[in-house]
Amino acid sequence: MANGQWYPPEWPDRIRALADGTLTPVTPKRAATVMLLKDTGTGTGPAVHMLRRRASMAFAGGAYAYPGGGVDPRDDDHQVRWAGPTRAWWADRLGVDETAAQAIVCAAVRETYEEAGVLLAGPAPDSVVGDTTGADWEADRAALVARDLSFAEFLDRRGLVLRSDLLGAWTRWITPEFEARRYDTWFFVAALPEGQRTRDVSTEADRTVWIAPGEAAAGYDKGELLMMPPTIATLRQLTPYDTAARALAAAPGRDLTPVLATARLVDGEIVLSWPGHDEFTKHIPTTGGATA
Repeated sequence: MANGQWYPPEWPDRIRALADGTLTPVTPKRAATVMLLKDTGTGTGPAVHMLRRRASMAFAGGAYAYPGGGVDPRDDDHQVRWAGPTRAWWADRLGVDETAAQAIVCAAVRETYEEAGVLLAGPAPDSVVGDTTGADWEADRAALVARDLSFAEFLDRRGLVLRSDLLGAWTRWITPEFEARRYDTWFFVAALPEGQRTRDVSTEADRTVWIAPGEAAAGYDKGELLMMPPTIATLRQLTPYDTAARALAAAPGRDLTPVLATARLVDGEIVLSWPGHDEFTKHIPTTGGATA
């Protein structure tokens, strides 16, 4: 491949089936992912925390991504202790109702803790927990991963307040209609809290790295790092910011109109495109594989 764009071999057949009406799109599941940033003092801007998904994973195996995952429906049901912008503010920002807004923000914070060991919560509205590496913290993290413990129960048990003000909503991507596994994913930015550190604890990843967005994008361009379109797109969007704080400050002005790939038949070939992201356009012959 010319670059590191993740492109599963079954896509052309599924796109053709969608185009001829024999494929019914599945409903996307709500999800959240977090671009966790930390300043490096190197003059190259902040580094972003990335995971390499295990090659055995059914979806995007071997691709680099950020900590993230699906919304737990239990986070719709219980009002957690909350600091920062109100649920109504988040509902307006995310384009959902208040119940869904809480669940999406909870998913972002929970998944960051589950997959990176970093917790955006504190005992008071203006504080953040420090070291989360102890055995008792690990037991709770494992219970969250296993879904034996809901995030609301975890916060209540520890008397913690979710710090929604430490998150910035950055962009929103919806998995194409021809994919078998579909997600409606909100991407957030956050800065690594003082005193905390990431840990390689995700069962879905075989490698974790802190890397400058520009360096990661260069690796993708050389075909060395495999990524899905939203991952490389957001990396390119992060490169202008020289500190984590400036990236976070830019988040409220970001457009959250969902990015959804479209597939259309043009002159005997299927053209796959992501609105506003021409670099990902693919031309798929009606009888063969994809071309650039």
